Amino acid sequence: MGEVPVLTSQVAHAAFPKGCVAMRMREVLGEVFADARFAEYFAVRGHPSLSPARLATVLVLQFVEGMTDRQAADAVRGRVDWKYCLSLELVDPGFDASVLSEFRSRLAHGDRADLLFNRMLEVLRERDLLVKGGRQRTDATHVLAGIRSLNRLEFAAETMRAALESLSVAAPVWLVNHAPAPWWDRYAQRASDYRLPKSETARSELAVTFGTDGFKLLDAVHSARAPGWLRDLPALQALRRVWVQQYYRDHDGPRPREKGEFPPGAVAIKSPYDLDARYGIKRGMGWSGFKGQTPTTQKVTSSSRSPRV
Repeated sequence: MGEVPVLTSQVAHAAFPKGCVAMRMREVLGEVFADARFAEYFAVRGHPSLSPARLATVLVLQFVEGMTDRQAADAVRGRVDWKYCLSLELVDPGFDASVLSEFRSRLAHGDRADLLFNRMLEVLRERDLLVKGGRQRTDATHVLAGIRSLNRLEFAAETMRAALESLSVAAPVWLVNHAPAPWWDRYAQRASDYRLPKSETARSELAVTFGTDGFKLLDAVHSARAPGWLRDLPALQALRRVWVQQYYRDHDGPRPREKGEFPPGAVAIKSPYDLDARYGIKRGMGWSGFKGQTPTTQKVTSSSRSPRV
């Protein structure tokens, strides 16, 4: 990319007397990428109108600041700190945002993207900005699932409704022939606690009704006369798994499982719309979702440490 133009350097240091990330990246790391490293990815005849080394540097800056392609292109055109990092004249007009997408597509083939990563590691090692191999300890933090918390009765009704909604799209004629009339009113709307009965007796009876309906639908789907692909629908698979966890069926019919019969939290399904979400608790905080792993120590392997720029 060459040296930073004199006027660009003067204006950048006047605007950022203490420096900034983009400027420190150029000053500490120097010219990380070179056009020669990308020569084999471009046509033999003629020359690319834009420096691939600059575009690679833009991708790094774009990732650091979490920008879209359009925002990154605007930054190249209008930010003096980016012009300093890219060795551009202040009057440089930049480029269209689509150029970044096209360049990224070139790098996506084969192991070309590793070219940037490995080169960055080389420079960081040369500048003694990465420590040698070590161990990294992680800690878990809560990640909420994109689901609504449901009580047990709502959960059963919503799982049944989701299965019927799926069948209404995938096999509407089959559903009309196998769904009893009361189902159309019972599962027409999303389950909400305020619509459910308040007395414990009525709620227990309704839980049995939901269980009976679910088993009836599963029996129909798994019968020899039903199309085999119906049972493979994700919503039907969810219904089957939820009913195994929530109900017990014997010669007297279905009944909701009682305390002590439920599966452990590690496998208990919490929503028919996200079968991987689980209930977790950490330091007195409970949530339905996932546990995200975050690093808690500074000594890590050289391939995973962030540069100090």
